[in-house]
Amino acid sequence: MRRAGILMPITALPSPWGVGTMGAEARSFIDFLAEAGVSVWQVLPIVPTSYGDSPYQSFSTYAGNPYLIDLDDLAAEGLLDRTEYAGRTWSSQADRVDYGALYEVRFDVLACAARRLASMHPDELYAFCKREASWLDDYALFMALKEAHGGASWNTWEAALRHRQPVELARARMELADRVRFWQAVQCLFFRQWESLRIYARTAGIRIMGDLPFYVALDSADVWAHPEQFQLDEELRPTEIAGVPPDGFSAIGQIWGNPLFAWDRMKAEGYAWWIDRISFQLRLYDILRIDHFRGFDSYFAIPTGAATAAGGRWRKGPGKALFQALRFAVGDVSIVAEDLGYLTPSVRQLLDDTGFPGMKVLEFAFDTRDSEAGDDTYLPFAYPENSVAYVGTHDNDTALGWLANAPAPDTRTAREYLRLDDREGEGWGMMRGIWASASELAVVQMQDVLELGSEARINTPSTLGGNWTWRARPGFASRSLAARLRHQLHLYHRIPADEARVATAANGAAEPTSKED
Repeated sequence: MRRAGILMPITALPSPWGVGTMGAEARSFIDFLAEAGVSVWQVLPIVPTSYGDSPYQSFSTYAGNPYLIDLDDLAAEGLLDRTEYAGRTWSSQADRVDYGALYEVRFDVLACAARRLASMHPDELYAFCKREASWLDDYALFMALKEAHGGASWNTWEAALRHRQPVELARARMELADRVRFWQAVQCLFFRQWESLRIYARTAGIRIMGDLPFYVALDSADVWAHPEQFQLDEELRPTEIAGVPPDGFSAIGQIWGNPLFAWDRMKAEGYAWWIDRISFQLRLYDILRIDHFRGFDSYFAIPTGAATAAGGRWRKGPGKALFQALRFAVGDVSIVAEDLGYLTPSVRQLLDDTGFPGMKVLEFAFDTRDSEAGDDTYLPFAYPENSVAYVGTHDNDTALGWLANAPAPDTRTAREYLRLDDREGEGWGMMRGIWASASELAVVQMQDVLELGSEARINTPSTLGGNWTWRARPGFASRSLAARLRHQLHLYHRIPADEARVATAANGAAEPTSKED
């Protein structure tokens, strides 16, 4: 079935408390999606962010982001008093996330809710901790130890803790018991709200697409608790690190710094670590996008300490064997493969072998260098049905930002190819390009629906500062905008025709085809 989706980070939703959350604004956004005929809400990773604020560099691949816990919902069920959070300074700008301010004030507020959760719902908390013990015990201790070490990375802790000597771990659990219980309770608060939001979305007919980073951060509970799964030396230092060679995003490549996986050991263990990781994600989401999918075919290894990625080399990944093991363990899965960038025949073959839909990005279609090389795979006429189409992803500029900043030959070709004009709105014309394609799912950024420029860009790869901070302003998801969006999706058969007519009649709204309407 042809479907439409919107990419909107939860952090980008409005709220008075400095960041978007899983509360009333999230439910209101789901209502907007349903009214607009959109059936998929794509979010960015919902894991805790670490230094740099990127959801792709997290302290845990399993834990939920404490910033996303809605404080008003906690107050509504008696876990907070509004006076405990309403008078604090959460952010200086309504349209930006101030992660520094969140770090300073949010955890004290959550501590109040955590104490009341333990007092009012002890059985629920106990059951949650027991159910999630396989990752939660290590994560809670990791966070408590990180606090005790002033936030320092685990590979700078004393040797006994770095190497997880049982006696020292037991001592730490006893000495830091209160903080361990706090971090466990915070995760319980997170996942009870996430499950509530999932049910709300499911009831509204909205499927949530999650996002799984390929790599995990070196400074994470995952690497600390399972160093044997990574390419580390005897002192638990990475022998080589992850990144990508020079490409369209960066002339010197990108050094991500993540430790590489010990694929030989993972293979010997039947890829159990990956099966557990993906299975957990599929408990949270209806659809799972896996970032940097090509890393399963081959991965780029950069010598530790290198100044650029130029000296790296490609090495062979696990290939289809991992996904055969996954299917054997959990059956068919709904996965989208992020297959962007330079693709070799073996990467394309892996995509074919798995049957997962890949991604097509319209902004890539008009790159002069690719056009001169005869690469038309990103032009909408070439999109296969088994694909997910985008104007741009969170790593790209908004449609209007791209039109304003991309090389003139590229934007000139785009305007001619898509017949862009001011009456329709050039951003809406870009979205029309993917809605009209054959891709079963077409996803647009909410910023493009709102006709915003580069000021609303989510992330610029290979840059530090200013990323992941954009937020929508209150009232952004209006009924008139939903009506306009619904009409366009109806035109391109991305919602059932009968459903579109019923909703239009019920709303009593006109079906605008341009900004003037």
